[in-house]
Amino acid sequence: MKTPSRRSAIKTLAGTALTFSVIDSLAAQMEETRKTAFPALKGRINHSACKWCYGKIPLEDFAKAAKEIGLTGIDLLGPNEWPIVKKYGLTCSMAQGAGKGINDGFNDPKLHDELVASYEAIFPKLKEAGLKNVICFSGNRRGMDDQKGMENCAVGLKRLMSSAEKHGVVMVMELLNSRVDHKDYMCDKSAWGVELCKMVGSENFKMLYDIYHMQIMEGDIIRTIRRDHQYFAHYHTGGNPGRNEIDNGQELYYPAIMQAIVDTGYKGFVAQEFIPKRDPLTSLRESIAICDV
Repeated sequence: MKTPSRRSAIKTLAGTALTFSVIDSLAAQMEETRKTAFPALKGRINHSACKWCYGKIPLEDFAKAAKEIGLTGIDLLGPNEWPIVKKYGLTCSMAQGAGKGINDGFNDPKLHDELVASYEAIFPKLKEAGLKNVICFSGNRRGMDDQKGMENCAVGLKRLMSSAEKHGVVMVMELLNSRVDHKDYMCDKSAWGVELCKMVGSENFKMLYDIYHMQIMEGDIIRTIRRDHQYFAHYHTGGNPGRNEIDNGQELYYPAIMQAIVDTGYKGFVAQEFIPKRDPLTSLRESIAICDV
């Protein structure tokens, strides 16, 4: 067998060194591109997104993309989905999997036993998974007086507070608009929600302040956040009108709203809940940039 000459060995080493140099250069370029595409976030807001808005994207793929963009949570996932997002270093920032949905809630005393059993069953699962927030609803009016509905909600929710406290869980009732999207829904004004929080009288029950929904029902978003933030455990975004992107094509100025949230000392999550009209992940990335004050 012919022994390689010293000259050919040197050429081989030089070629190898050049190859590694090119690889290192490409790696550096790719990292720079990644930083440009996903700039570092300021860290003053815990960003999340509602998975239902991205229904065509499998959860695993969405979790990977969300992590790259800088999200730390994904909203409205059930128990079977929690381990999937955890695998990618994310949390379920607002859990679901208990209750009877939006229309049938705590304002109906006939449902209290069923609702209590449903939430008591999920509390241990939340604790085991290290999750804190679980969503709940008032239900529709169906001719019921708002004051009576508030009293009914308080009775049912109070039955759950000792268990919620024991498991470190916060039940979070969502404020929804009843003019456009959820006709007849009772918990449709922030003042009603705040009074219910006071009536229940526990830090383990608060409101989900959906900015889109409350813009439709009452406006005055920033003043409400400044005044009543202690009753809000979670926030959702959305462009109005249309619940699409939160950019300049709609009427809410999210940088100022986010700054108001940050100024309250809020440490929870702000979840994007808009229906993308463009490439969904591009729209999500842009919304995070808008909200990262």
